[in-house]
Amino acid sequence: MSEARAESLPGGLSREKTGVWEIGFDGRALIPLASLALTQALHALLPVAASYRPKVLPWFTRFNLLVIAVLALVTVLSVFSRKLRERLAYKSWFLGAAFFLLNLYNIITLKLDLIPSLYFPAPERIVWVFITDWFFILRCLAYSLRLLLGGFFLGAFVGIVTGTLIGWSPRWNYWIMPFIRIVGPIPSTAWIPIALVVFTRATSAALFLIALGVWFPTTILTSSGIMNVRKSYFEVSSTLGAGTLRNIFSIALPGAAPNIFTGLFNGTSSSFLTLMAAEMIGCKFGIGWYINWQRETLAYSQVYAALIVIAVTFSFLISLQFRIRNRALAWQKGTIRW
Repeated sequence: MSEARAESLPGGLSREKTGVWEIGFDGRALIPLASLALTQALHALLPVAASYRPKVLPWFTRFNLLVIAVLALVTVLSVFSRKLRERLAYKSWFLGAAFFLLNLYNIITLKLDLIPSLYFPAPERIVWVFITDWFFILRCLAYSLRLLLGGFFLGAFVGIVTGTLIGWSPRWNYWIMPFIRIVGPIPSTAWIPIALVVFTRATSAALFLIALGVWFPTTILTSSGIMNVRKSYFEVSSTLGAGTLRNIFSIALPGAAPNIFTGLFNGTSSSFLTLMAAEMIGCKFGIGWYINWQRETLAYSQVYAALIVIAVTFSFLISLQFRIRNRALAWQKGTIRW
């Protein structure tokens, strides 16, 4: 039978260790719960503004209760998991502030009606969109992701190839670099009128514009990374019998990997902007098209719902990209974290 012993930690953290479990509790874990409970209490107690025109819906209350239940479950589980407890404690103040801002926005819109409800819908209207229109929004998002990923991988491939040629060969640098200096700095969205004329389909034009936005930063940073690899590495490799391709794939590209990932990150941000602009102008479907369509019909609750979907999706994609970078470049210190 194992003995339990108590251990006190700074910041109000107490822990009890046994032979099997590590039980502890951090009071900061209650901050998000308290903030959201306050939000729900004020939502239930404060009356709706008399001037508020839209019909009051129950979805915000249900959303609050669902999130409270999830947070309570996570808080209970954190008692038995040190890693979860530390992450929850670290995020507690941010989550509490986020729920406080949500509470403030709900009071300003629904309870006091201080801003036009047509352009700034109450949270319950936005939650209602997710309940009733989620399938169509996901279809639009899937269509946009197909364009985004297709253009991204095309631009990344061409950018890495072009950057390798420029960084490795002075002859290719002589012919390609002037073209890049002229065309590259032009924002990809500026090419929309020309792309819509050159390509017969708007989707093909959008694919080209996204690839163009990824291509330029990937090319510049790939070439810069290869040029900064020590020449002595190539000399030693050539002395041992390595050819040009072996030097490129075994030394140049791995040495330039930090710059390549930075170029891909910059290209990802550019591709998001280009995708939204292209869909709002030429495409007949997609999440950008959905936002423009709902804006024209003054359905701003749908617009805000689509913006939330975009923020969550694109943040996930960038986080995934950084996770891949962190795993591939685990040896490098001092890199940008996401």
